[in-house]
Amino acid sequence: MAKQRMLQFVTTDKEMPEKRPAPLRAQDFHEIYREFADAKAAEQAGRCSQCGVPFCQSHCPLHNNIPDWLRLTAEGRLQEAYEISQATNTFPEICGRICPQDRLCEGNCVIEQSGHGTVTIGAIEKYITDTAWENGWVQPIRPHAERGESVGIIGAGPGGLSAADMLRRKGIQVTVYDRYDRAGGLMTYGIPSFKLEKDVVMQRVEQLEQAGVQFVMNCNVGVDLSFDAIRGQHDAVLIATGVYKQRDLAAPGVGAKGVVTALDYLTASNRKSFGDEVEAYENGDLNAAGKRVVVIGGGDTAMDCVRTAIRQGAVSVKCLYRRDRANMPGSQREVANAEEEGVEFVWLSAPRGFTGGESVEGVIVQKMRLGEPDATGRQMPEIIEGADYVEPADIAIMALGFEPEALPTLWGVPDLGVTRWGTVKADFRSHATNLPGVYAAGDIVRGASLVVWAIRDGREAAEAILDYLAQPAAVAAE
Repeated sequence: MAKQRMLQFVTTDKEMPEKRPAPLRAQDFHEIYREFADAKAAEQAGRCSQCGVPFCQSHCPLHNNIPDWLRLTAEGRLQEAYEISQATNTFPEICGRICPQDRLCEGNCVIEQSGHGTVTIGAIEKYITDTAWENGWVQPIRPHAERGESVGIIGAGPGGLSAADMLRRKGIQVTVYDRYDRAGGLMTYGIPSFKLEKDVVMQRVEQLEQAGVQFVMNCNVGVDLSFDAIRGQHDAVLIATGVYKQRDLAAPGVGAKGVVTALDYLTASNRKSFGDEVEAYENGDLNAAGKRVVVIGGGDTAMDCVRTAIRQGAVSVKCLYRRDRANMPGSQREVANAEEEGVEFVWLSAPRGFTGGESVEGVIVQKMRLGEPDATGRQMPEIIEGADYVEPADIAIMALGFEPEALPTLWGVPDLGVTRWGTVKADFRSHATNLPGVYAAGDIVRGASLVVWAIRDGREAAEAILDYLAQPAAVAAE
């Protein structure tokens, strides 16, 4: 009788891939999790209960067919598992690394809810796709037939690249425009290598280049090339710029040297990982080595900053967040990793300003308490009067989130519809904007969000663009 491969959660405990010891991993920017061995991946995949209604799948933005590729992994059929995973996800090896599985698939795993510990879905997803790359199972993109229609994509982040992948597979001619010198968006310059090593992103970019996708880099739309010019060159255009305008803090001392933004700080660090010359890093402006670091914010970007500062050799790293641990938006897994590496979290604290004059010397901290819930149900932080103190700091990093840039103004397209928050207004199904043949996807529509949502939006937008291009009358009217 064949061995029962699934439903092993009653006899096999949850087990994540081994983490490198915190003192060791805090000295470099390599990924912190070791690889699953074949037997261990199969064992953990076999814990899946093969639910009739898989909540892991329904809570995945891409609705990945998770139970099926877990079963195939448990049975040792890894190439088939990869093919099932790739069918719904353009970048499964990236999602396996950076998705907040504790809030999505794993957080809704049925056996997790029953007290047995979730299936380690993300680690298995990463393992499957890394194995596929190593064994040559990731096939080049080869359209069955070339088509004459052309699509311009503005933004080489996860939304733009996932759309480019789908369109190119259908034979559409695709050109991607991006302001940076490398494709990948925040996957390249925003997320540190200890969460997502850059060769993982670059191998997907190379796959698209080999498939015939044209990349126009260092292209600042509205300055180097007008939006109208891009629109005139293509049969359809997808806006997938993401949101890069960082939220400001209106407080005394904000302009002092040493008060820096998260994106500038992370970009400098990531450029160093590519071997680039980064003057602001070399002169110490964006380098935490030997400094007392205070990071302001409680999201995933703040977690990236504190853990980067540790690796750069900071003397101390503290993270100020105005609510408590239970109410912070960042991944709890990331918080735990940061604490292991030596980061100190100062809960119920918010900045009121900065001391030091020309160069920052400290952060004036307001102590907070949680009051009544707001419209979303989260308790609102309230200031405790008279409890302020100064936290010494040589560098203060503001990780307060991102907002959309004013694209109609920057691009000289006043007719482009936007919401009252400044995001591009697009149909939530088709991703079509109010301009014929112009679509929008990802963070520029939904606001700062997750990579997995951008991938989903890009794939959906590509399908809508294909439908649009199939209407000759609509294209001829352009």
